[in-house]
Amino acid sequence: MEPDNSKIGGFGVRRSRDIAGLVGGAREGDARAVARLITLVESGDELLPAIAAALAPHTGAAQVIGLTGSPGVGKSTTTNELVRALRARGHRVGVLAVDPSSPFTGGAILGDRVRMQDHATDSGVYIRSMSSRGHLGGLAAATPQAVRVLEGAGCDVVLVETVGVGQAEVEVASLADTTLVLLAPGMGDAIQAVKAGILEIADVFVVNKADRDGADATYRDIQGMIGLGERAPGGWRPQVVRAVAVRGEGIDDIVAAIDKHRGWLVEHGELRRRREARAAAEVEAIALGTLRDQIGSLRNGTALSDLAARVAAGTLDPYTAAAQLVANLP
Repeated sequence: MEPDNSKIGGFGVRRSRDIAGLVGGAREGDARAVARLITLVESGDELLPAIAAALAPHTGAAQVIGLTGSPGVGKSTTTNELVRALRARGHRVGVLAVDPSSPFTGGAILGDRVRMQDHATDSGVYIRSMSSRGHLGGLAAATPQAVRVLEGAGCDVVLVETVGVGQAEVEVASLADTTLVLLAPGMGDAIQAVKAGILEIADVFVVNKADRDGADATYRDIQGMIGLGERAPGGWRPQVVRAVAVRGEGIDDIVAAIDKHRGWLVEHGELRRRREARAAAEVEAIALGTLRDQIGSLRNGTALSDLAARVAAGTLDPYTAAAQLVANLP
């Protein structure tokens, strides 16, 4: 029986598994088709390879911008205002806002989308909140494939907002063309905020809530840290921008800094290098996931348990056992 495509664009799209129809609907701007595709991606559906294959010809052109920073620094407000500025340029914009999930129930509030209701009725904007589902690094495991869905749906720019839990959120740099690190005065020592890898991943620093006391000191601290950093000749020097996102102030300066960085990326061939590195990481993650599944399937047999018994008895070391396990994978 042929799949019913008549419901693409209607309620039936929520249950549709017709990949060609869903991708076609997404290309035509059907938000429900986009939502259905991302849901299939998040759930790790068996159709994921087919979805990726159908989307591939339509991906690779979108500008991906990452936003990270501590909770309360104003990431969602800044994202909201960036969407407004990008829409004024005529860009179609996608937003992936990753929220932390409960380690007990796995649930998430997904409140970032609530903060962006200004664009709820704009057909040129697609906003999706995603649960991190325990994945570390500030993103969800499905975020790279969700970015591909939004690229395939015709988004010119995709904004990826991280969980916002601290200094370990460096994974977004491997996904984005340009990474924004947001800081705010009064939220702790600025030097503490930019250490442990954050300084290295930032292409643009945004001192948000710049109307507060201490904003000038935070700005100077970041500039000082950048001055101490090592850069190759012709390397990118991170920009530092002041903003008061809640009032829309400084947003044009942020967009100008993003434009400047993109120009540098293109001029120095760094955009192609970053995207190839992103693709390599994506392929590697999928391959490792496949290997994990294959190793997990061995638990239904005796190979793993036999090797484990020998390791526990001291007659075999774990490295040799692991080598034998991998060698015997189907």
